[in-house]
Amino acid sequence: MNLKERINDDMKAAMRARESAKLAAIRLLLAAIKQKEVDEQISLDDAAVTAVIDKMLKQRRDSITQYQNAGRQDLADAEKFEADLLTSYMPAGLSPEEIALAVAAAVTETGATGAGDMGKVMAIVKPRLAGRADMSEVSKLVKAALAG
Repeated sequence: MNLKERINDDMKAAMRARESAKLAAIRLLLAAIKQKEVDEQISLDDAAVTAVIDKMLKQRRDSITQYQNAGRQDLADAEKFEADLLTSYMPAGLSPEEIALAVAAAVTETGATGAGDMGKVMAIVKPRLAGRADMSEVSKLVKAALAG
C-alpha cells in the first residue's frame, strides 16, 4: 500500500470513528496533495507525497512558534495535533550519525573543497535525506564540513 492509499484509509477510519479533528487534518493533507497533482498534472509517488507533508510540517512548526509567542496556546495545541498527525506519515528519521555519514559521503563524492561547492553537495544530499532529516540541520552540517 502506498502512502496516498494509507492516508485515504486513515481518512475513512476517522470518518467512521467520528474523529472530527483528525478528519479535518487528513482532509487538509489530501487537499494539498491533490493541489500539487493538479498544478503539475501528475500523480504523486511516495517521495513527492513525503515532500508535501514535509512542507506542511514546516508550516505547522512556524505557526506553533508564532502562536506560542502571541500567547495563544489553544491555537498552538491545534497546530501541534496536526503536526503530530503529519509526522506519523513521514518515514523514520535518521540518527545524527547517519546524517553525518551521508554528508561526508556526498562531500567525498563531489570532491567539494570549500563553501563554493555547497550547492553541489546539497544537490546530492537533499534527495537522499528528504523527509528523513531536517534539511536546515543538514545544511549546517554541510557548511561545517566544507569550512573545516
